[in-house]
Amino acid sequence: MSKQNLKPPRGTRDLYPEDQRFREWLFGHFREVAARFAFEEVDAPIVERASLFMRKAGEEIVDQLYHFELHGRHLALRPEMTPSIARMVMARAGGLRMPLRWFTVTQNWRYERMTRGRKREHYQWNMDIYGEPSVTAEAELIAAVTTLVDRVGLERDHVKIRVNSRSLLEASLRAGVLRDRPEVFEPLCVVIDKIEKIGADKVTDMLVDPAGAVQLDAASARDVVAMLEVKNLEDAVAAAPADSSAGSDLLRLWSLLSAYGIEDRVVFDASVVRGLAYYTGIVFEAFDTRGALRSICGGGRYDRLTETLGGPSIPAAGFGFGDVVIAELLADMNKLPELQHPVDDVVFAFDEAQRAAAIDVATRLRGAGHRVELVLGTPKLKRVITDADRDGVDTLWLVGPDEVERGVVKQRRLATGEESELPLDSFAVEPRG
Repeated sequence: MSKQNLKPPRGTRDLYPEDQRFREWLFGHFREVAARFAFEEVDAPIVERASLFMRKAGEEIVDQLYHFELHGRHLALRPEMTPSIARMVMARAGGLRMPLRWFTVTQNWRYERMTRGRKREHYQWNMDIYGEPSVTAEAELIAAVTTLVDRVGLERDHVKIRVNSRSLLEASLRAGVLRDRPEVFEPLCVVIDKIEKIGADKVTDMLVDPAGAVQLDAASARDVVAMLEVKNLEDAVAAAPADSSAGSDLLRLWSLLSAYGIEDRVVFDASVVRGLAYYTGIVFEAFDTRGALRSICGGGRYDRLTETLGGPSIPAAGFGFGDVVIAELLADMNKLPELQHPVDDVVFAFDEAQRAAAIDVATRLRGAGHRVELVLGTPKLKRVITDADRDGVDTLWLVGPDEVERGVVKQRRLATGEESELPLDSFAVEPRG
């Protein structure tokens, strides 16, 4: 096998023990925050029917699918969880108690251009609320995001959340430049979602491209881009048509976020639209305030997703929070946790004649919930102690020929160096776990 073949496919990762420890630490925070907000965990197949994700041509996610045909079925690795959750809700819509709160921590796949914080395989924490039409759902979700940011050790000014309303933007555009072409609003959102990545000039070019999906005239395209530069919530609400409820929804959201005590962590940004066609209302993205990384998470309201999949319309809101960008941000801020190999006890037999006695000690400790490393082979005691210290081990159990002959095991507390001898056949074990 060549050296190249020892590498994982581009855009994927091998998780060595230290990587896996970090991942489990992060996932533990995902699950703890979800539990504190009374969400229940669910999951779905990693392979779905490809049609579940092929909703709208022009969405990048459609072109990024890992998909294949097998036995006459067109299948795809899931690029995101939202459609799978919608499918599950539809399957039991009549028997579910609404509003429901579900969360997932899943592996997803997108064949996309890789940059810092963007891989083709990633894990994502999703939280979804179904059956609640008011902005109380969005407020709860945004509060969960800020809770996670706090739990992992980031400061309040490290991460903020941009908020906008697609329905506010839609109402404004359909009263103006899209008055005669309302059907191009969704492809227009796909284009303007790229503004942070490619800049206003290139977005304008795409909006006027005669071969594109939007095909605005140059003046209308400039008007659209100018709308995206609005950073003041009151100005955006005032500019919307009087019959639009989107502005009052945004103002209500801000009052709720004030009640949570997090309004200082949220900013209005008219350029946030999210690039997926199913979003219908408020949308939001968490971002690194230094501007060094891509969005940390994103979400919003998608009241018509179940309808587009052939079911009844069910109000819904949710977000996806990836594992890659938050890891980059923690590293940049020197906030990565120091995670040791989780071992409570090490049991060491000086030679093979004491192996059976050492196994008995390890078995009794494990039965009491201890995480125990039974040293294999017979390395030198100095190396055993060094390795145990490195792993933060509490107790070293020494089983030598003299100890076995006298029917005892030597217990050494590594933090203090204190030693004691306990009877091999009857020592007390403190339960753990």
